[in-house]
Amino acid sequence: MIHSHDDTIAAISTPLGEGGIGIVRLSGSNSVQIAEKIFFSSREKSLAETAAYKATHGFIVDPSTGRKIDEVLVMIMRAPHSYTRENVVEINCHGGMLPLRNTLELVLHHGARLAEPGEFTRRAFLNGRIDLSQAEAVLDLIRAKTDESRRIAVEQLQGGISEKITALRDRVTEICTHVEACIDFPEDEIETASKQDLLRSLNRILEDLRILEKTYDDARYFREGLSTAIVGRPNVGKSSLLNALLQKDRAIVTEIPGTTRDIIEEYLNIKGLPLRIMDTAGIRAVEDLAELEGVRRSLKSIENADLVLAIFDGSQSLTEEDFEVLGKVKDKNTIHVLNKSDLPAAFEKEVFSSFIPPPSSPLNISATRGDGVEALKEQIVSACLKNWKEEREGVVISNLRHKIAIEHARVALERAAAALEGNQHLEIVALELRDGLDRLGEIVGAVTTEDILNRIFSNFCIGK
Repeated sequence: MIHSHDDTIAAISTPLGEGGIGIVRLSGSNSVQIAEKIFFSSREKSLAETAAYKATHGFIVDPSTGRKIDEVLVMIMRAPHSYTRENVVEINCHGGMLPLRNTLELVLHHGARLAEPGEFTRRAFLNGRIDLSQAEAVLDLIRAKTDESRRIAVEQLQGGISEKITALRDRVTEICTHVEACIDFPEDEIETASKQDLLRSLNRILEDLRILEKTYDDARYFREGLSTAIVGRPNVGKSSLLNALLQKDRAIVTEIPGTTRDIIEEYLNIKGLPLRIMDTAGIRAVEDLAELEGVRRSLKSIENADLVLAIFDGSQSLTEEDFEVLGKVKDKNTIHVLNKSDLPAAFEKEVFSSFIPPPSSPLNISATRGDGVEALKEQIVSACLKNWKEEREGVVISNLRHKIAIEHARVALERAAAALEGNQHLEIVALELRDGLDRLGEIVGAVTTEDILNRIFSNFCIGK
């Protein structure tokens, strides 16, 4: 459904459930007038007369019955000095389902409409308070699971990516202006020295784009979480390893093969790196339909995982099922783990090592005692964050949309450089430069479509 951006919108902006405070938020030109209809100040002062950013005590009252709904504090943020650059009213209710829901119903009954997912942030973008990359950073900050994830989101929210992309666009615009001037005034042909200067400038921009593009490989893990699958045949200690990493009994551990029949998923923080870790069903030949589905999902998790922890029982000889596991993970980023180091070893390490590409080597642990678990955590980080520095400097790209836009911009500018160097028509060079500009503009929202906006803001919760 298409709504007008002139509507006054409202939503509950705090999580539903019991809590100390719950907030009903309104945004739009009529937000103060609508709130005025249901709010009665204990000081008998109207909201229109109330100073901005000061809490006013009073009650939410149903005008049709005179019934008090809740005792509240109301705060007004007047345009343009608000989150949306519109008049915003926040009604601070007691944090229970009924006070919030009844207050929202009254607000909607008196002229507001229910906000769509992300509509407050969308208005902040449309009204020019933030650009599109900053709007996306709001969601990243809400979803951040580690301090490093939060830090990346805050840097983006503060305009780190915006400044970098804007500076690059300015440099491309300068080159494009020079080329288009030569098209408009053909008597002023590009001299050889001038063309070389343009190519040098283009190549410096391309190098900056390549550096920025490469940061995605590591930075994306902090935004999305490192998808990590624990795989192996039954009873090698997969669930015990999950419990050891989480330091709690999350998965059921028994000596009965096939106990785990579905994927158990948890989040784990290792040195600021969020792991989306999955305990999978044991890989073996089965006839039971439920366990067969579990095995199928295990194999699927191997395909989709960023990292695989392939676990083997170091107290037993290799089995056909072990070799099947080795075959399934051979082309994946894999850490090979030998469990049960607390038991006598009966493992053919020489045979096993032939399946592991050098310089990798299996890691010995005891999931039940915790031996080697810290070393495993170190190896997980080093296996996935090869170029990440704890005290890093500069902007990083963690959003796939940004990465794709940068990649397309780079390709367009590479074509522009090739066309310029090959003495092709300047119209072709200008066309490629404009394409590169538009691709970079997609990141910050200088160039966008309704479809892009809908896809981005549909991921937000209602009320943000």
